Amino acid sequence: MATTMFKWEGKTRQGTIQKGELAAKNKEEVLSLLRRQNILPISVTAKPKELSFSFGTGVKDKDIVILTRQLATMIDAGLPLVQCLEILGSQSENKFLAKVVIQVRSDVESGSTFAEAIKKHPKVFNDLYANMVAAGEAGGILDTILQRLASYMEKFAKIKSQIKGAMIYPAVILFVAVAVVALLMVVVVPMLANMFTEMGGALPLPTRIVIIISNFLSGWGGLILLLIMVGFIVGLAQWRRTYQGKKITDAIALKLPVMGTLIQRVSVAKFTRTLGTLLSSGVPILEGLLIVARTAGNKIVEEAIVATRQSVSEGKTLAEPLSKAKVFPTMVTSMISVGEATGALDNMLGKIADFYDDEVDTAVGALTSMLEPILMVFLGSVVGFVVVAMYMPIFQMGGMVAGK
Repeated sequence: MATTMFKWEGKTRQGTIQKGELAAKNKEEVLSLLRRQNILPISVTAKPKELSFSFGTGVKDKDIVILTRQLATMIDAGLPLVQCLEILGSQSENKFLAKVVIQVRSDVESGSTFAEAIKKHPKVFNDLYANMVAAGEAGGILDTILQRLASYMEKFAKIKSQIKGAMIYPAVILFVAVAVVALLMVVVVPMLANMFTEMGGALPLPTRIVIIISNFLSGWGGLILLLIMVGFIVGLAQWRRTYQGKKITDAIALKLPVMGTLIQRVSVAKFTRTLGTLLSSGVPILEGLLIVARTAGNKIVEEAIVATRQSVSEGKTLAEPLSKAKVFPTMVTSMISVGEATGALDNMLGKIADFYDDEVDTAVGALTSMLEPILMVFLGSVVGFVVVAMYMPIFQMGGMVAGK
């Protein structure tokens, strides 16, 4: 569920009227947050959405990691938080991030906690970041928490980079294949087809098939096919935004050969790394599971974590409902069970995450190894068929000339 900015006005215990803004999922959450701060709500209204033509914030994971590490170092050195934020806001190369940091500094200077201030900017600082910062402030170990956050983000930035890197070569091959086939069908084949028509004679079946396809693509058929493809992609993207569409497509993705294994391993690594980091930072397990579910990225995995959270709230162990969900491998649930029994669940989750980071590397390599030959065979087969089909009439005419 997306967060909305709410304007609020409330009265403190001393009778002072305060105003501000909070990012929350609904009005009830805002009221709850205000009561925790010992503020009696007077009015809470949703802030109207402003018309914006920006395409994203332009803030990369690397920018947040650098900001987090620098902030941790400054706080560890004894600098006040407001001064740290002022320095970071003035030196940030990313203009949007600099603006956000300056706003956060202003809110902290006005009396908000650091966690409350960054919650107003969910597009830059997600739930995980905000909740870990809140735990760090409550425990007086904000610098340590920020270092953990930076390490966590670096590990997942590495995984994302590996997956993107593995997809670049197959994507380039597929693009070249489509471009070459389109060039042959729209430019080369029509030229040869005109030449064959002028020469007369019956054409071989493969040649006729290629010419029919070429005529279709060169005329309105190509535009119609393009519109159908675009319509399918847009329709699929819109359907993915619905609950049922996302659930069905995510379930299919988990069952795909090789790709499904990669998705599962990434999900396991993300779940264990995130929950382990939250627990070691002092975030309660129920709140941690809720955050992990929101950031799962796969509806099937998300629902399994939500069901697990419900079972844990009823007094059950973490491993038991996870094993029943059949989303995570048996080894993972067994190691979690051992971690719970020994009282070292956060450490065990970290070990599982380290193991599955390596498994992601293996799965990425397997995916690349599988896609490369498949795409090369596809490109070679299609181009080869078109070339042979267009040469067959030439060979046929050559044979007829030789026979005379």
